[in-house]
Amino acid sequence: MRNKYFILLFLIISVFYPAKAQTGVSFTADDSLVVTADKYFVHDTLPWILMFHQSGSSRGEFREIAPKLTRLGYNGLAVDMRHGREINFVHNETSLRAQEENYPGTMKVALKDILAAMNWVAERSDKPVILFGSSFSASLAMITARDNHSAGAVIAFSPGEFFGHPDLVQNAVRNLDVPVFLASTNKEYPYVTELSSGIEPAYKTIFTPSESQGTHGARALWESEPGSSEYWLGLLMFFNRIKNNQVSKSIIR
Repeated sequence: MRNKYFILLFLIISVFYPAKAQTGVSFTADDSLVVTADKYFVHDTLPWILMFHQSGSSRGEFREIAPKLTRLGYNGLAVDMRHGREINFVHNETSLRAQEENYPGTMKVALKDILAAMNWVAERSDKPVILFGSSFSASLAMITARDNHSAGAVIAFSPGEFFGHPDLVQNAVRNLDVPVFLASTNKEYPYVTELSSGIEPAYKTIFTPSESQGTHGARALWESEPGSSEYWLGLLMFFNRIKNNQVSKSIIR
């Protein structure tokens, strides 16, 4: 009954609160690289969700996802990180620019793009942001939130040790003290559980679908992917808890 309630609520929100179209924005990282992003703006009183794609991808990864998140009462910013290419016919302009201007484009250096996005939002809002990462950027989002007080929560789809050093992420996110939603495929579940073992149970929710094998990264939320409704339900329940300050130990299977 509880699951049906959340699904019904989301459907009602989707019908009566139309999604906002995106507009292009740009800002500068601390190494002077210009970063491209899509802004999904609803109202200046609302908090922001900052969205970061997986490897080989672009801000287009969130074209279907971002409008749904704005219906939940958030502004959105989907960022082209310097490590990526193209998805959903949306080219990664930051990556292209980095290549043309000889900026480093490794996954780890892309942390600069997350910080640049946070600085851009900080100039427009004093509310804590939610960092939403996909694959390698999920790991970076968790690392960023560990020591950045402007990060109020993290959504991490398929985080992992992507940076060439075993246990780097696991050690970096130890004692992370903001609410974290960790999504995984069935195969990734043991790995993600171990990766997040240093985070206090009170702050983390680990989700893996029960009716499908799951999908790597944020594209698990695309309607075309098996199990997307399960992922959305888990995510909606997480949003409900953080909005009502009810985050507690929650392992969803």
